[in-house]
Amino acid sequence: MRTILLLALMIVGAFGYSQTNINGNVVDQNNEPIPGANIVIVGKTIGTVTDFDGNFNLATSEVPPFKIEVSSIGYTSTTEDITSASQTITITLNESQTFLDEVVISASRTPERIFESPVTVERIGISEIKNSTAADFYGGLENLKGVDVNTNSLTFKSVNTRGFASFANTRFMQLVDGMDNSTPALNFPIGNLVGLVEPDVLSVELLPGASSALYGANAFNGILFMRSKSPFDYEGISVSIKQGVTSQKAAGDNSYTDFGIRAAHKFSDKFAAKVNFGYLKGTDWAANNQEDKITPGGTRDNLNYDGVNVYGDEVSINIKEVALTLEGLGVLPAGANALVPSEIVSRTGYNERDLTNYNAESIKADWGLYYRPIEDNSLEISYVGKVGTGNTIYQGTNRYNIAGFFQEQHKLEIKNDNFFVRGYMVGDKAGDSYDMVFTGININRAWKDDNTWFGEYTGTYVQATLAGATDAQAHAAARSQAESGRYLPGTSEFQAAFNKVIKDPDLSVGSQFYDQSKYYHADGNYNFSHLIDWAEIQVGGSFREYSLNSLGTIYTDSEEDGPIDYSEFGIYSQIQKTLPMAGEKSLKLTGSIRYDKSEFFDGFYSPRLSAGYTLSRNHNIRASAQTGFRNPTTQDLFIGLDAGRAILVGSAPDNLEQYTRDFNVSASGQLLGQPSSVTQTGANAYSNSYSAASATALAETGDPSVLEVANPDLVKPEKVTSFEIGYRGKVDKVVIDFSTYYNSYEDFISQEVVVAPYYGEVGDGGLSVAAIANGDFQAYSTYTNTDANVNSYGASLGLDVKVLGNFDLGGSYTFTKLDFDREANPDVMLSFNTPEHKFKASFGNKELFENFGFNVSYRFSDDYFWEATFGNGVIPEFHVVDAQINYEVPSIKSSFKLGGTNLTNKEYYTAFGTGFIGSMYYLSWTINN
Repeated sequence: MRTILLLALMIVGAFGYSQTNINGNVVDQNNEPIPGANIVIVGKTIGTVTDFDGNFNLATSEVPPFKIEVSSIGYTSTTEDITSASQTITITLNESQTFLDEVVISASRTPERIFESPVTVERIGISEIKNSTAADFYGGLENLKGVDVNTNSLTFKSVNTRGFASFANTRFMQLVDGMDNSTPALNFPIGNLVGLVEPDVLSVELLPGASSALYGANAFNGILFMRSKSPFDYEGISVSIKQGVTSQKAAGDNSYTDFGIRAAHKFSDKFAAKVNFGYLKGTDWAANNQEDKITPGGTRDNLNYDGVNVYGDEVSINIKEVALTLEGLGVLPAGANALVPSEIVSRTGYNERDLTNYNAESIKADWGLYYRPIEDNSLEISYVGKVGTGNTIYQGTNRYNIAGFFQEQHKLEIKNDNFFVRGYMVGDKAGDSYDMVFTGININRAWKDDNTWFGEYTGTYVQATLAGATDAQAHAAARSQAESGRYLPGTSEFQAAFNKVIKDPDLSVGSQFYDQSKYYHADGNYNFSHLIDWAEIQVGGSFREYSLNSLGTIYTDSEEDGPIDYSEFGIYSQIQKTLPMAGEKSLKLTGSIRYDKSEFFDGFYSPRLSAGYTLSRNHNIRASAQTGFRNPTTQDLFIGLDAGRAILVGSAPDNLEQYTRDFNVSASGQLLGQPSSVTQTGANAYSNSYSAASATALAETGDPSVLEVANPDLVKPEKVTSFEIGYRGKVDKVVIDFSTYYNSYEDFISQEVVVAPYYGEVGDGGLSVAAIANGDFQAYSTYTNTDANVNSYGASLGLDVKVLGNFDLGGSYTFTKLDFDREANPDVMLSFNTPEHKFKASFGNKELFENFGFNVSYRFSDDYFWEATFGNGVIPEFHVVDAQINYEVPSIKSSFKLGGTNLTNKEYYTAFGTGFIGSMYYLSWTINN
């Protein structure tokens, strides 16, 4: 009897520990496999995903009967009953007729239907990338509603929403798998130069507008989330190869290559790894605008010519002052200065094409190790490393050739479904990068210093005038003499000077851009939803420490004092509650608040309140009110850079005395008893300065009363109060997404150009006025806050519909408006830089016939005014048409795409001073993606 009982217990025990093994296949309506579909046991965190052929195996200790949920982005989810421990099933998912069922994470830091998101969200996934008309997934962001993409280079595009854009876009955050993608030196993202490799992209989400309540200071104008594929869910080797041609009038036709490869393997249910590599090479959009910045429409015939893409002509002087100096030294006879007019003359510069090779290149790699120590548990420990290098062109105050730029990131993270804790480091090296403006300036100085050049010019002008030449003839003779011996592009002398200048970081003789900065970041989040039933509550926080190391070439750090270090931190909490109502109606309330503190400024609270009212499954109305803030950037605080026309000086209190510079006083100033040279610090810009506009008015009118004291305040954090109302829904076959917003800014951070006299105190009505009149002053670009009223508002409407059976037709319109009194605040630089009207449309069919699809997209941008430290000007309206056709060959797991951008070949540009954007034609082959 004991033997029978023991045997029975053994059988029961064996049954209790037996394994349920489910095999299946997930397909669409056309019986095509759906790779990457999620299979999860309902009510559990146990699950798996389908492979490239749509097959899956789910092994679990759960005893039937139970249900599994099958889902994939772009398809309607379904549930299936599991009734036996060994079951084989085929599951068909229907393609979703609306994006409303897509799941996003960014809006609330937790998965939710985009339909229920409390704020506006834009999203693209694997399917959208496959059908994009852009040459790569990052370029495809241009087709999203409300998004502006400014093209600086073939490899550097700057993403922005809702205005206030520049290439140094510190108002917009970009995260890659939770890591900030901004460079430590520049403090803003440089596009996808060192970002994701296309075969590894899982999804991209974009939140327009203020997002500080959950994401901190830099998420002031919007935030972009890029997520990569997990090696647990996506195994195998995937390859993307693109070969094509770029075509531009200024640069001609040039080859374009873009290659990406991903390798991932799940060694067991506990350990997986992946590695990615990407390579892009092409020729950049050449910039050859020779219009005069100072006199719009002017040409090289202007005496004080400063061409947009001509460098070295920024150096100028009033030749009247030169004549006075030469007369005082006895070089010119007494009274000769009376023959010289009071005119500013600039040196002759070099075209941009002579100072760069327009080589656009990006090489990047990343790798990850992922460990899940507990079976049937989502806990995961991972290490991710990323490195990237490349060549691009960056436009800030000047134009920069970013050559051999290197960035690395290393991240350790622990997470599960309810929390994450991560820490990462981001470091960069400038490589062989250099400032093209100072390259032109210092090649000029290498063959003839400024004093000699202007001395020869002035002396020759006097001699020609005495010989009876007209003013124009005398100026022509003067420039001809001063230019004697000039290094001409293509000569060995020019090349030797060029090579020497770009290797020297001292901007008085060189142009090298030196940097080896870093920042260290840690953040974490915990979601209590598994512990609390009545609401979803999250808490989190972050800490960041900067280490700025430019050896004084960008910041005011020095080799003797070492890097500039400072830190900031933030903590936040969010509570979210859904209140069921009659029928399908519900009300989703979300409240969040964040506190941030920089060591230089008082702490600041950023609250957000939102409500989403669901009328039915297909209709949702949302409203939100939030405040955001942004701390002054590393450049706002610590820059100390002579940009030619002005010196940029950050306004951190410790920074003002760290920047020093000696200046020569004019002969007129010396006649007033002033020394031959003076020393200024950055403090002069903030405590003894006139506005630049009033100094110009003095030169034009000769009336001292027009001078206005500037003395800008030191910069402090900027704040925004934002209100948004939106609607998402489906009416018959039409999917609608509408939003409107109003932003009101306080202490708006801007740059103000001022002039600091070499002698006298501003407002004295005497000596300082004489200094300005004599040209004895230095222009500074300061970082401050305006007390002017700055507001903006706008709206976006997106419509998507199926037409003619299975064709996709979509369109969006975006309106953006700045509310600011420019006439009353002429010295305030806002850099709104956004068209008032944008329209985008697309038409295509993913399955026109078996395995064949196509897509055509159109973009319109109204003209707008671009304002930045490099230069200001009107950006003309443009119309762009892109298109692609694609064909899948399932037998070899491949997809081929033939596409082109800007097919009308009407060249355009999105920012003042950049190259015109031409056309691109490409053929791509994607394998196992």
